[in-house]
Amino acid sequence: MDRVELFLLVLATLLSLSAISSKVSGKMGMPTLVFFLFIGILAGSEGLGGIYFDNAEFAKTLGVVALIYILFAGGLDTKWSAVRPIMWDGISLAPLGGFLTFLFVGTFAHFVMDLSLLEGLLLGAIISSTDAGAVFTVLRSKSINLKGNLKPALEFESGSNDPMAVFLVTSILALMGDPDYSVLSLIPKLIQQMVLGVGIGYGGGKGIAWLFNRLKLEFEGLYTVLSLAVVLIVYTLAQALDGNGYLAVYVAGVVLGSESFIFKKTLILLHDGISWLMQSMMFLTLGLLIFPSQIINVSGPGLMIASFMILVARPVSVYISLSASKLTWKEKTLISWVGLRGSVPIVMATYPLVAGVSKAEFIFNLVFFVCIMSLLVQGTSIPMVAKLLGLYIPEPQKVENPAEYTSSASLTTNMNYVVVPPMSSVVKKNLVDMKLPQDLLIVAIERKGEVIIPRGTTEIEAYDKLMVLAHREALQEFKEKLNRQVLPSPEKKSE
Repeated sequence: MDRVELFLLVLATLLSLSAISSKVSGKMGMPTLVFFLFIGILAGSEGLGGIYFDNAEFAKTLGVVALIYILFAGGLDTKWSAVRPIMWDGISLAPLGGFLTFLFVGTFAHFVMDLSLLEGLLLGAIISSTDAGAVFTVLRSKSINLKGNLKPALEFESGSNDPMAVFLVTSILALMGDPDYSVLSLIPKLIQQMVLGVGIGYGGGKGIAWLFNRLKLEFEGLYTVLSLAVVLIVYTLAQALDGNGYLAVYVAGVVLGSESFIFKKTLILLHDGISWLMQSMMFLTLGLLIFPSQIINVSGPGLMIASFMILVARPVSVYISLSASKLTWKEKTLISWVGLRGSVPIVMATYPLVAGVSKAEFIFNLVFFVCIMSLLVQGTSIPMVAKLLGLYIPEPQKVENPAEYTSSASLTTNMNYVVVPPMSSVVKKNLVDMKLPQDLLIVAIERKGEVIIPRGTTEIEAYDKLMVLAHREALQEFKEKLNRQVLPSPEKKSE
């Protein structure tokens, strides 16, 4: 077996173990991401696998790419109707709450540890952001259903506060590298990044929906390729214009998720899978980058920082930033507790390593320890805390989508989704006038995010997604009928 085959085998084995570990983590009430990290550590140089890895630059690059797709997938799966009522609370939490956490933790670290003020603030900036991947996966994988709009508020905060943390980290690194760097110039730069990030993200989301609905690609699978490409285009465009690329892709995902476009459910499932793949690879890589013996050496200061962040900095920041909110004290307390730290702070902790900052290795190990404590302590206790506060609602059992059901029997009749082309001859026709094939039944019509139960008088519109139960021959005949285009009338031709 050559090196390439060995690498692929090891990668496939680690990813498989990470995926299978989700069953164990669910039963133990532990976040799946922790298992991903532990598998990476076990495979590392001080673990059973003995794989030596210390490439911080590669880990940083992978983390950036992974975070792009994690944020986009999180935004795509976020309903705008759920975000709208809590948008101002989320906007207050994201920049202001993150900034206050940065100040509190940074100042505390400076006074209790052997760190200069800038080094302490750098540590505070790195762990100031709640982790989108951790919050999304923990809230959804544990089937946690919270009262009111708490879940969308927490997801919106975690998806939109990364830009502030990235901005703070890069700015402090610039100050450490150049003492003459102007602090006052950071304020207009921050505003510019936020405004451009939101604007490019909004335009990107609208543009992607418009593009998908008007393109007629020869192969359906190319829409998935295109969706992966346009996400990177939105990010790089925002970065090139000095906007915030992370904020842009998250906003683009939220906007696109509220639009109607062809193959929407397929693309949402695709990006959910891509998000999990990225999280698995990122956490495995970060686990390989860790040397457990070095983590033990920072356990003392790590416990101090983790305790201060969880019990003091995060709650005080939340209560101050939500002081004008109508949320109850119980809701604010739960939001304070769900301030999970995960992959984003660990990835940002590689920035000082790459920059060659003094004490960068100590800060990296400290951040890793704090993130593990956050995932283990906060992540595992969210259901218990929500129940104690009276904010927990058991999530209703999900019913399997009949269109996704696959029988083990050999069937000649199948459930399929068919999209009506915009120039089809059936557009504006009632079902009763369409002369459907005998062995075909239109079960439901999905239109602009709503499901319509069809009747004989139901009129077909362009881009309707039809759920069709049919024999193969009848389905093929029906597709040919849909693809027949309306011919211009003789009067229009003469004109």
